[in-house]
Amino acid sequence: MRLFPGLLLLLSAGSPAMQTLFQSPDEGWQVYTSAQAPDGKCLCTAVIPVQGSCSRDLRSHQLRQLTEKVQNISQSMEVLDLRTYRDLQYVRNTEALMKGLDSRLRVAAESQKSLNAKSFQELKDKMTELLPLLPVLDQYKADTRLIVHLKEEVRNLSGSLLAIQEEMGAYDYEELQQRVLMLEARLHACMQKLGCGKLTGVSNPITIRASGSRFGSWMTDTMTPSADSRVWYMDGYYKGRRVLEFRTLNDFVTGQNFVQHLLPHPWAGTGHVVFNGSLYYNKYQSNVAVKYHFRSRSVLVQRSLAGAGYNNTFPYSWGGFSDIDFMVDESGLWAVYTTNQNAGNIVVSRVDPQTLEVLRSWDTGYPKRSAGESFIICGTLYVTNSHLAGAKIYFAYYTNTSSYEYTDIPFHNQYSHISMLDYNPRERVLYTWNNGHQVIYNVTLFHVIKTSGEL
Repeated sequence: MRLFPGLLLLLSAGSPAMQTLFQSPDEGWQVYTSAQAPDGKCLCTAVIPVQGSCSRDLRSHQLRQLTEKVQNISQSMEVLDLRTYRDLQYVRNTEALMKGLDSRLRVAAESQKSLNAKSFQELKDKMTELLPLLPVLDQYKADTRLIVHLKEEVRNLSGSLLAIQEEMGAYDYEELQQRVLMLEARLHACMQKLGCGKLTGVSNPITIRASGSRFGSWMTDTMTPSADSRVWYMDGYYKGRRVLEFRTLNDFVTGQNFVQHLLPHPWAGTGHVVFNGSLYYNKYQSNVAVKYHFRSRSVLVQRSLAGAGYNNTFPYSWGGFSDIDFMVDESGLWAVYTTNQNAGNIVVSRVDPQTLEVLRSWDTGYPKRSAGESFIICGTLYVTNSHLAGAKIYFAYYTNTSSYEYTDIPFHNQYSHISMLDYNPRERVLYTWNNGHQVIYNVTLFHVIKTSGEL
C-alpha cells in the first residue's frame, strides 16, 4: 500500500467511518494513538507521516533556520576575512610611504628655512598618495562593528541550539527517523486491519495536473509495495500505443523523469489499469483483453472476453470506445462490460490476472449507456449517473450478495467531463481524467471492526 504525503486517516468509536483527506505537504502530524473502546470498536486516530517527516516538525524547522543563520554568518566571516587581508596588505604597502613622510615632516619642523616651494610640493604629493588610506580605515571601523554584531549572533545561536538540545533530550535525528519508520509500519498494519467498507462519501476533487487532451487515463500500480511510486499516463481514448511512465508523482506533476512504452497493440477506451507491474487494457477494435508487462516490455497474455461488446457498441454515456473497463479492488482484477445477452446491462466479472480467464460474472441490471463511469470497492460496483456536471454516485451492486441499491452520494465533477474513473485500493483514492485534468478524490468508507479484529 502506498500513501500520498500528508494522507490523514481517522477512525473513531463515535464515528466508525474511515476517512482519508489530503492535507498540505507542509502540515505536520506528530500524532499516533491506538486503543480499543469498551464497546469493542477500534479506536484509532493517526496522521500518516510524510516521507522524511522529521524534516517537517517544529524543532527541525528551527534547526534549519539556525543552520541558515550559521551559513550566513560563515559567509559574512569569509567576506570579512578577505577584506581584512586585502586592507592589511594595502596598509603594509603604504608603511614605507608613511615613514618617509614622517621623516620629511620632522626635518621641516626643525628647519623651516629648508622648506622651499619644491619641498612643500613633494610633501603635498606624498599626502595625496596617502589619501586612499582614509576609506580603508573607515572600513576597519565598520568591520569592527560587524564583528561585534556577529559575536552577538553566535551567542544567540548557541543559546537556541542548547535550548533545542535540552527539549529533544537524548534523541538524535537518526533515532527519530527510525521511530517514524516504526510508526509508519504500525499505521500500515492498522489500515490493513481496517479492511473493507461501504462507500458513504467522496471528497472534493484535488487537481494534480492539467495536461493532455480531453480524454485519457492515468494511474499508479494497485498492488506493488508502497516504495513504488511510479505513475502511468495514457493520453487519448482510441488507437493509442504510447504509455509514459513517470518515476514519482512529483515527476508526473512537473512532466520530468519519464520513460516511454510503445504497446504492440493499440488500445480502445480509457478503462486501463496497472496491477502488479502489468497493464491491462482493451485491444482496439476487438473484445480482447491484453496484459502487457512493463519490465519485460512484452505482452504476457491476451484473451477474448466472450460476448463482450466493443467498438462503441455498449460504451458509457460519453462514448469514446469505453465498452470494456478494467478495474482492481482489494480482492483482485475485474472487468466491466456488456453483452447482447444481457440486453445492454452492465456485467461485472472477476478475472484471473494471470490467464485473463473470467472466473465469475454478475448481471447488474443497470444499462451501461446510462452510466457515466463506474468503479469497484470491496466487491461493490458503484456507478455514476452522468459524466457531466451534476453527476452523483447513483447505483451500487454488491457482488457478495448479488443485490443492488440506488444511492445518492454527491460527486463534484469540477471540469464537467469525466472520461476515466478508477479506484486504487492501495491508496484508497479515486483517480479521474476530467476534461484534460488529472484529478483524485478521497473516499469515506463505513465499517465496524469487532473485538477480534475481524470485520
